Amino acid sequence: MAQLSDDCFAFGGKLMSVDDAMMMIGARIGAVPESEMLPLMDCDGRVLTRPLIAPAPLPLFTNSAVDGYAVRSVDLAQGVSSALAIGGRVQAGSRAEPIAPSTAVRIFTGAPMPPGADTVFMQEDVTLESSGRVSLPAGLKPGANVRPAGEDISLGATALSAGRRLRPQDLALAAALGVTRLEISRRIRVAVFSTGNEVVQPGAARHEAQLFDSNRFMLMALLRRLGCEVSDLGILRDDRASLSEALRAAARAHDLVLTSGGVSTGEEDHVRSAVEAIGSLVLWRMAIKPGRPVAMGVVEGAPFIGLPGNPVASFVTFAYVVRPVVLALAGASPEPLTPLPVRAAFSYRKKKGRREYVRAHLRLAADHVREAVKFPREGAGLLSSLVETDGLVELGEDVERVEPGETVGFLAYPVLL
Repeated sequence: MAQLSDDCFAFGGKLMSVDDAMMMIGARIGAVPESEMLPLMDCDGRVLTRPLIAPAPLPLFTNSAVDGYAVRSVDLAQGVSSALAIGGRVQAGSRAEPIAPSTAVRIFTGAPMPPGADTVFMQEDVTLESSGRVSLPAGLKPGANVRPAGEDISLGATALSAGRRLRPQDLALAAALGVTRLEISRRIRVAVFSTGNEVVQPGAARHEAQLFDSNRFMLMALLRRLGCEVSDLGILRDDRASLSEALRAAARAHDLVLTSGGVSTGEEDHVRSAVEAIGSLVLWRMAIKPGRPVAMGVVEGAPFIGLPGNPVASFVTFAYVVRPVVLALAGASPEPLTPLPVRAAFSYRKKKGRREYVRAHLRLAADHVREAVKFPREGAGLLSSLVETDGLVELGEDVERVEPGETVGFLAYPVLL
């Protein structure tokens, strides 16, 4: 487990920008030291801890990129077509014999180039003569339609860098190199709990002033999508002593402790006092909407994060606080969230100096331009606003208003995971 100092998240300012928060996380949180070797099929979404050095070139051998005829370019006439006898045939997966001078070899996509041949004519560009010869048009450059060995990845090159969060295409590259196992960071262990006498487990009996716990299920699902090993600690009631003991036990067995709600300055926010009794707590006020109050601290050397209780604020701050913490613990290279430009189909006003995220869905306008349509209602407690939209429109600190037709940045929900 990564051991953090109690003052790891110390911050003396009033409002921390989103960019500063992500930079602080990247600079102050180290990766867990443990790794494991796993088969390729178990590595998707996990973080590579040792670079993959190509044990072979890719392609493994020089081969044809098309179906056609392989020739020696020195046998071609200059400026006019050439007619060559067909001197062999090579299919994908078969061995190729050396090409004889002044002949063409029938070849298929992926088949090895005959030794001596350096150019391939596409079959649709040639003419088969009644004499059994093939007529080849003039003008094809030597080396055309040939994939040289190592053209994609050279022997000994870094095929995949350490810190990479592996995707299906990365696993395909490793497999193409003949690799069967990769060294990856172990799963990050995260404890998740809810607090408060006002929330109950879905399906349980409740009285009229209680709510069903929802954030915990969202947070656990988001963590599992990041490849975490998640422990559900359920709902902890408002008692400082029991909260402190549960937090201490969770921190000793996990890399991260996560909750939502209960960490502000109110006298009934017992998580704050429970954390301070056994560790340190820094209350961040991020310049972000929704999601300004975020608590970070250290308990038993493990980071503690308390997210806002409103579900939309909890979702947004998960993307910009919890996600980078989990990636840093896993040793992953930073993954900046880059909005894609779309056209706004709404008007909006905001305060300067803070970053705001507007829930929106995309539609294709009559002129075939994708535009973002704002969810019609406000409120960080509206779960329907996350369900019925496609992502978030990001409005930077310097933006004060948006009008229809302007270009804005859009982050689709899958990008935030």
